[in-house]
Amino acid sequence: MQSTIKITIRNFGFFYGANKVLENVNMDINKNAITAIIGPSGCGKSTFLRTFNKMNELMAKTSIEGDVRIDDIDIYKDNIDVVELRKRIGMVFQRPNPFPKTIYENVIYGPRLHGKYSRSDLDSIVESSLKKAALWDEVHNKLNTSALDLSGGQQQRLCIARVLAVDSEVILMDEPASALDPISTQKIEDLMDELKDNYTIIIVTHNMQQAARVSDKTAFLLMEKFGEPSTLVEYDDTNRIFTNPSDKRTENYITGRFG
Repeated sequence: MQSTIKITIRNFGFFYGANKVLENVNMDINKNAITAIIGPSGCGKSTFLRTFNKMNELMAKTSIEGDVRIDDIDIYKDNIDVVELRKRIGMVFQRPNPFPKTIYENVIYGPRLHGKYSRSDLDSIVESSLKKAALWDEVHNKLNTSALDLSGGQQQRLCIARVLAVDSEVILMDEPASALDPISTQKIEDLMDELKDNYTIIIVTHNMQQAARVSDKTAFLLMEKFGEPSTLVEYDDTNRIFTNPSDKRTENYITGRFG
């Protein structure tokens, strides 16, 4: 029987230099599901998210403890090709960041880096990726215009298409709708719901309503005292977290008593 688990985190801790910012995080992240990471500002949500594609290593003097396994391969110990890892684990940032190129060139940027494709192959990748990102109908007749001419919501969906174009398996989303208007936010949320049939999605959000709407599981991180490392207070089905949390601190946070 195939495992339903995509990512396993055990006894995980993260350090900036000598400063420990995350401690003793243990959780299993399901395949083909949306996992939300919530918690007050400064509790290490984005740092934790960047653990999965090793982007924290781009900063000096960072280190980890514990294990992070993706498909049972420890990505911090098993001689991992970081370029290949970041192809498999794509990332969508808080603010849309299309390249100052055409829509077409944005989508094929990754495939061109990772392999040799014919023009017809690239055309197929562009169409497929933009359709998966629910953007094709809006841009198919202007693929050679600048991506910077798109609206903010369209740019964010283009960034998602860029991730899909390289056959990513996991999509990391760091506050993907916080810079968008309500209609664009709804489109991103609807898109996430469609994509989870084929992808594992992990989202950091400060928006409790969004976490409750889109995610299957929710993890609550909390720094109890300033200067101490954050810990995972609770991790459970989203419905349980928002209706009957097992920890009073979770209830206090999601009801707005702090944070």
